[in-house]
Amino acid sequence: MPGKLTLVPTPIGNLRDMTYRAVEVLNLADLILAEDTRTSRKLLQHYGIDKPLQSFHKFNEHRSRGRIGELLAAGKHVAYITDAGTPGISDPGYLLVREALERGAEVETLPGPTALIPALVNSGLPSERFVFEGFLPVKKGRKTRLETLCDEVRTMIFYESPHRLVKTLNQLAEVFGPERPASVSRELSKKFEETRRGTLAELAAHYEAHPPKGEIVLVVGGRRD
Repeated sequence: MPGKLTLVPTPIGNLRDMTYRAVEVLNLADLILAEDTRTSRKLLQHYGIDKPLQSFHKFNEHRSRGRIGELLAAGKHVAYITDAGTPGISDPGYLLVREALERGAEVETLPGPTALIPALVNSGLPSERFVFEGFLPVKKGRKTRLETLCDEVRTMIFYESPHRLVKTLNQLAEVFGPERPASVSRELSKKFEETRRGTLAELAAHYEAHPPKGEIVLVVGGRRD
């Protein structure tokens, strides 16, 4: 009988955001896959979870998925966690899901923490319709991606690194216009959590003067006629 793959969300900062069900599932799994075993081991130790732990990330996904598929086909219960948030969002989780489905295994995804929804709701921008763009291309295709979003009317959500934030804000201001409303959420659920709202130009100026640190979610309003 085929096994089961469970995608388990983990806290994006505050360890108290871990659910009772997530802890229960990880305790019952035969194997836990983690994006970074060093980061995940700290989380598992905090909750007293002692299970085999194996790395699964974008650098070994193609090499590892077949072996994991064999475990699922053999009836094992495999749980997958990332460094923070819900697996499958800006990580190789979807490849693992495809492998499990091809092997006839059951796939289950637990509800739980993710950075994009709190940032969207906290932005004050329209949230009834939105599009998640993840990380923009670092070099090739970056300008093209921005230009394709110029006429997007839905609120847009991006993940960004702190050292590229000012560049991204300036590029967005150039393509969308400097007065387009936006917000930057930083270190969500952590001690120094911050959300700053304003126009793209205002935010670019602020973070140029005050270089940001930590995990960042950028929310940008859609085009308004």
